[in-house]
Amino acid sequence: MPIKIIIADDQRLFRQGLRSLLEQEGDMEVIGEAADGQDAFTLAQEANPDVILMDVEMPKLDGIQASRMILERQPDIKILMLSVHNEDERVISAIRSGASGYIMKDADHKEFIKIIRSTFAGEKISSPFLANLTPRILFKIHNPAGMDEEIEKEINEKYSLTEREKEILGHLLKGKSNKEMSDLMFVSTETVKTHLQNIYKKLGVKSRMEAALLFLKEKR
Repeated sequence: MPIKIIIADDQRLFRQGLRSLLEQEGDMEVIGEAADGQDAFTLAQEANPDVILMDVEMPKLDGIQASRMILERQPDIKILMLSVHNEDERVISAIRSGASGYIMKDADHKEFIKIIRSTFAGEKISSPFLANLTPRILFKIHNPAGMDEEIEKEINEKYSLTEREKEILGHLLKGKSNKEMSDLMFVSTETVKTHLQNIYKKLGVKSRMEAALLFLKEKR
């Protein structure tokens, strides 16, 4: 069975061009198009697609609002937000709406197809054309008010972090680079790297992203 897809975008030429590309694939079928968020919502109820390619900015009802409404009724649909922007707040709003991912419109054909297939299959996606879910963005999504003191205390006690490591973990979750950390803490970047490696070892992770995800898991 082909992947059933709806394209929701207010630019007709973009919809038509994308449809033409997708329909060259034997495992994909575009079952409908929508020019605004309201039409996308209505079409989703009628056609029950597998994947919706949803533009962020559309008239009547924007893509983020439409996605939220669709997923409240049809949570199994995978929605990929489309945009020419990659600002943090847009990414955060899209992910909070329940979208499976956020893809840039300048993705090439092969990457677009790869991302759709991976999303449909429920696989983790790694692509330069996906908006980068950095630790900073993950932190904002789950902690808009900042690090919860109680959770921070639990993590520090559980993993026996030093005062320096606690400080660096806080900076990491806010998306600070090694250089920014070194400037804030008045230490060399090599010292920051050493502390990060010690943190990763104690947490049992291998990267900034895994450290951020571990924190979010503990928070839940």
